[in-house]
Order: sequence, then C-alpha cells, then structure tokens
Amino acid sequence: MHQGTRLGVVAVLLSAVINADSAWAEAVSFQDDLMPHIKRRCGACHITGDEPGKMALVPGKAWSSWVNQPSVEVPALLRIAPGEPEQSYVIHKLRGSHIEVGGVGVRMPMHQPPLPSKLIAQFEAWIEQGALDN
Repeated sequence: MHQGTRLGVVAVLLSAVINADSAWAEAVSFQDDLMPHIKRRCGACHITGDEPGKMALVPGKAWSSWVNQPSVEVPALLRIAPGEPEQSYVIHKLRGSHIEVGGVGVRMPMHQPPLPSKLIAQFEAWIEQGALDN
C-alpha cells in the first residue's frame, strides 16, 4: 500500500473514532441527566397526575407520564414524541412556544425561572436520541 493511501486510511479511521466518541459523550440519560431536574423543578406540582396537565413527574412515574402520551392541551402532539422534539409538547412548554402550537397556560416550570437553555437542549437531545428510559 502506498504511504499516502495508508495515511488517508488512518485519517478516515481516526475521524470515525473521534466522531463515535463525540456522539457517545453527548448521549443523554433520562435518569441521570434529566430526572434530578424534573424531580426538583417539576415534581413539586406534578405529583400524582391528578393536577392540571395530568402528569406525575416524580421518580418512577415521569417517563411513562411523558413518553408517547397524548398532550391534554394539544391532542395533535404527544407530550414527548421520541425522535421529534418539535412534535413534543413538553419542549414547547419549556421553551415558552406552546401558544404557537395551539397550547394554553404559561411556560413551565410555573412560578419559577425558565430552565437554562443548555438544559432544554439536553431534553431536546434526549428526545432526538429516542426518549429512552435510561
């Protein structure tokens, strides 16, 4: 094999390894990365699922209250549509764009400052990655 060809192959393989490591580093865990924020910022109001919004956002119930569940406010959207942040009503409530998609009420979390954009980006990435219960 020619020296230039070998260097090209090495460069391609190195690029693949770097990109794979980057993708792995960006994986978002529902339980480890998001649930502590959900518990602290959402769970105080959404405890049993009988509250407005009909969601129990406490450990052991939050994932099943959100993922693949129809939105009460905008039935055309799921609360969390795996792989589709723009079709996930929860993302619109966190961003404050819920009115634009036919929603009602106020930006979440209520009576608190908005979530930092970096945290909202983590929620979006988790949804893009399939909204796994991981």
